[in-house]
Amino acid sequence: MHYLTKDLVFPPVSKASEDGFLAIGGDLSPERLILAYKSGIFPWFEEGDPILWWSPNPRMVLFFEDLVVSKSMRNILNRDTFKVTFNQDFRGVISNCQKIKREGQHGTWITNEMIEAYCKLNELGIAKSVEVWQEGELVGGLYGVDLGTIFCGESMFSKVTNASKVAFIHWSRHLEANNYKLLDCQIYNPHLESLGCREIARDHFIEILKS
Repeated sequence: MHYLTKDLVFPPVSKASEDGFLAIGGDLSPERLILAYKSGIFPWFEEGDPILWWSPNPRMVLFFEDLVVSKSMRNILNRDTFKVTFNQDFRGVISNCQKIKREGQHGTWITNEMIEAYCKLNELGIAKSVEVWQEGELVGGLYGVDLGTIFCGESMFSKVTNASKVAFIHWSRHLEANNYKLLDCQIYNPHLESLGCREIARDHFIEILKS
């Protein structure tokens, strides 16, 4: 197990355990978070636990040409049921991601400390959000860390059916239009797979990240 000190350094991701666990400790300062994401690492821990850092292998990503938009989703997008904005209510999005109940999870990994750390990154223009509105109410969205050519998605939420999918599709198209290489989704889940995401080897992900 690798214990972090106040020095801004991480062990090589090749040192991660089979489940992706890499290091423990450190802090959530903007400098450390930026270094982590640029190194293919992210924090993931629960309230009351020390800060845990991860770099899973394989890595779940979206290459934009693989984006899946079903016929029913195309109809929803064409109907303009939702209004979509970018980076207009970051705190609202991350706070909703914290509160939303998820199947198979008893608590949340988005602690209050996490919220403040990522809001600070948002103020620096590095963390960004997508908001989905219905009749003036925030009903869905996603947030993550923008590395310039790769966007590292952190979490999504949906208060009404399909709102998070709308956020994901709009943001993916925006990233593709702005010549991003991929959207990092970190770990496999079937919802992401249904949208076209797939797993790649961590070495491949790091290679793209560094290129």
